Formats: sequence, C-alpha cells, structure tokens
Amino acid sequence: MIVRIVGGHGGVSPGFKNTSYLIDGKLLIDAGSVASGMQIDEQVLIDHILISHSHLDHISDLAFLADNCFGMKGKPFEIHTSDVVKENIMKHLLNDEIWPDFTKLPNKKDPTLRFHTVKSFETIKLGPYEVTMIPVNHPAGGHGFIIKKGETSLVFTQDTGPTQDIWDAAKKDPCVKAIFTEVSFPNALQAVADASFHHTPQTMVDEIKKMPGKVPIFLGHIKPNFQGQLSQEVDALNNDRISLLSSDDVSFVF
Repeated sequence: MIVRIVGGHGGVSPGFKNTSYLIDGKLLIDAGSVASGMQIDEQVLIDHILISHSHLDHISDLAFLADNCFGMKGKPFEIHTSDVVKENIMKHLLNDEIWPDFTKLPNKKDPTLRFHTVKSFETIKLGPYEVTMIPVNHPAGGHGFIIKKGETSLVFTQDTGPTQDIWDAAKKDPCVKAIFTEVSFPNALQAVADASFHHTPQTMVDEIKKMPGKVPIFLGHIKPNFQGQLSQEVDALNNDRISLLSSDDVSFVF
C-alpha cells in the first residue's frame, strides 16, 4: 500500500494542511485537505472515503471535493463512517444552508456523495481492502481504522487521546506493518490535550507500550503553531520507531 499524507496537521496555515491520508490513490481517510491538497484530476479517482469523526478539520473539504468533481465522476464518492458522523455532517454541513446537499445532487439516484454507516468493530470490504472501524477516545463519533490489503495491515487512529480497543485489535493482527496516530500539543499544554482528547509527546510514552511492537509509528495531527516544539519533544523521546509527519504531501510504501 502507498500512503500519501495529503495533509498531516491539525490546523491550517500557509504550508500546513488539515488531515487527509490517501491510500493507493483510491481510498481516502478523512477529508480535511483533499480538495485543497490534490489536483482535481486526482480527486475524481477516489472511490471510497473513511471519516473518523465529524470535527471540521477532518470533514471540511468534503464540501469542496463534491463541488470540484460534480458531474465529472459518473458515480458517487462512497463515504463510510458512523451514524453519529453522518448525522453531524448532514445536519451541520450538507444542510442546504451551509453547503448544498450533495447526497441529492445531481439527483437522489445518482448523487455526488453517498453515505454508508458502519458499526463499531465492524469489518467492511472495499475493493481489495478490508477495513475494521474501531472506537477511540475522542468525541464527535471518534473511530480509528485497521486497513488490510493482502498480507499488509496499517493502523490509523486519527484523533485520539489515550485509548485501548484499537491496540488490542492491532496486537491480534500479525500483518500490521505501520501505525499512524497523533500528537497535537506540547507537554506544557497537557491539560489542553486532556480536555480535547489528544496526545502530547509525554503521553505517547505510555501509549506506545500498548501498541504492537517493532513497527514504525507515524505521528500526525500536529498543530502548526507548535510544530517546532513538538519536533524537539518527540526527538527527546529517543525512540527510533517514531517519525513526525511534519511535511505534507509525502508518501510511504508498505
């Protein structure tokens, strides 16, 4: 699998894009920067979209993706997420007030966006991928994903504070080749991280103990204003498994 970090940050500023990870050009995880970080001829190639939760930095570009690709695809973008996330997106974003309801455009039979709800711990088949959606410690319907293709599995927690279920599931999968999780705030803002269900470098120390061993760990959702400080504090952990996703539009092959 080729994982492209279209956007690896938890905020927007010149040079920093919200969270969107793209697998093999076809399977998108979160839609924070899919429209602003990809060419339109790349956007139309996406088949399936996984949405971890309904916070704005993970869903905002659904609006612009639909607008960019309207009438160009010939089939809907298939969106897979929880009931909570679907309800929030339809109520607060695609509500014909903030943005048109592209689940009905150009018509209900052949929409631009089509939602499929997935239950916690359910595994779904999306082309060559098996996707298991697992709840994590984050509001707004927070889930992570274990995505398997052939003999390779990748773990994506997306936003989460200290959590457990996804690590228990990952440890049972001998095919896990990499873990993508998050670190949002520096250690001095531990109280803010706790209140918002995010990680700091110091909480990542205990979190790593829960993870499958001997596979690389990629930390994203970096807040742009703290990137320099986070880089220093992650380096201070002195853990060769960890890489900080400090640059957007980079790719990894597994």
